[in-house]
Amino acid sequence: MTFNSLGLSEPLLRAISKKGYSEPSPIQSKVIPVILEKNDVLASAQTGTGKTAGFTLPILQLLGNERQLSNRPVRALILTPTRELAAQIYDNVRAYSAYMDIKSAVIFGGVKANPQIAALKKGVDILIATPGRLLDLHNQHFLSLHKIEVLVLDEADRMLDMGFQRDINRILNLLPPRRQNLLFSATFSKEIKRLAHGFMDRPKLIEATPENTTVEKINQKVYRVDKKKKTDLILDLIAGGRWQQVLVFTRTKHGANRLTEKMVKADISAAAIHGNKSQGARTKALDGFKKGNVRVLVATDIAARGLDIPLLPHVINYELPNVPEDYVHRIGRTGRAGASGIALSLVSLDEVEYLRDIEKLIDIKIPKETIDGFEPTEKESDLPPSPKKKNFNRSQSKSSSKQYRRNKKPKRK
Repeated sequence: MTFNSLGLSEPLLRAISKKGYSEPSPIQSKVIPVILEKNDVLASAQTGTGKTAGFTLPILQLLGNERQLSNRPVRALILTPTRELAAQIYDNVRAYSAYMDIKSAVIFGGVKANPQIAALKKGVDILIATPGRLLDLHNQHFLSLHKIEVLVLDEADRMLDMGFQRDINRILNLLPPRRQNLLFSATFSKEIKRLAHGFMDRPKLIEATPENTTVEKINQKVYRVDKKKKTDLILDLIAGGRWQQVLVFTRTKHGANRLTEKMVKADISAAAIHGNKSQGARTKALDGFKKGNVRVLVATDIAARGLDIPLLPHVINYELPNVPEDYVHRIGRTGRAGASGIALSLVSLDEVEYLRDIEKLIDIKIPKETIDGFEPTEKESDLPPSPKKKNFNRSQSKSSSKQYRRNKKPKRK
């Protein structure tokens, strides 16, 4: 199948060709025709599957087919959980609309609002936004949502994880009742299905890959390691292997900062990216990493959501995530575009339960090794009994989500 067979217009095909693409990905080939028929869509797609183009291309075509209104009200709204993902989608919209009379803008927090307000005043057809900044500017009457024709909730599962349920509901109440709705999520959890049922009209269900599957070409490996020797091991792996582009995940912002400082002291260029960093610092770190000026990018899960880093060879879980689905998102940063990738996890004894949950989710026993000099010194019998797990509703408030993660953290000695 080619993009020509999907019914896309000549300006879009030119833009696709300019980006060097010839064949659509599985999610693109499934979702584009359905969106062009103006159906509501509930789609399951992992990061790195090409889902952004999957909804961007047909939206551009639908808007391009209609008569342009003189004052250019916002006609398509794309909501995302993070600033980085919003910026990435905006870049895609601009690239694919290069030969069309379509204007787009992106708004998110962490930066001054004045340039964003100026862009809105000039007229915008497609708006990419994070929920908080969108509501802020709407409440100040800098934008109107009463002409929205298409709504996209991208990475909706992460938006619920981050406590955006209330904001989403507020935004839905500001939109016209007659519109097309597109929801993209990594999984079809009960919370996602409940959310979709509340505002979608007989959505077409599309799955590009089975739920919670990992990328086949990713070489996964676990290193069992003494907790106190994790830092020395990761420095040895990166320096000894002469790895030049490594994405490292930590559970906390402070952990990301500490590890980055130790990397720099060991003469390994590194930068941290997390929610406490300013948008300027996050953009600078990501840009330096992509260009090769920064060798190691240390990130938390929320900050890294939606990052598009082509041909990333190595992902290291310095600490395993509390939520097993996040492991799938993390390692999905590598092994893209047909390339192979390596995902390593440094697992100390107090993370064994997390590892079991991950292996149960992905239905794979990940190969485990130890390295001389870094072996665990404790035995599993030395650990206190694990607390009884509680059911967790991903649509809980942000404070509840934080409390859940706090309860799940391994005890420090």
